[in-house]
Amino acid sequence: MDQSSAEVAAELPERGVQWVKDQVESVLSETEDYVREKPAQSLVWAFVAGYVLNRLPLGRILSGLLRLLIVALRPAILIYGAAKLYQAAQEEQ
Repeated sequence: MDQSSAEVAAELPERGVQWVKDQVESVLSETEDYVREKPAQSLVWAFVAGYVLNRLPLGRILSGLLRLLIVALRPAILIYGAAKLYQAAQEEQ
């Protein structure tokens, strides 16, 4: 194995972003094909989805997600800092 663990860890977010991008493009392509095949049914589904989203308490959902993000951000910053310290220590040796 010629790559260090720090290099592999640095590549991981890039590969993750590329995977998500590929998946989103795939879903958009499949959705486009479905809408072209069944436009009336797609319109009904869009209306139902809009109605459901209109009835959801989006403010509460978004504020809950924001609070969860803030709580999860502290350990993420700690782990990131520890990884950077480990990387700096490995470079000194």
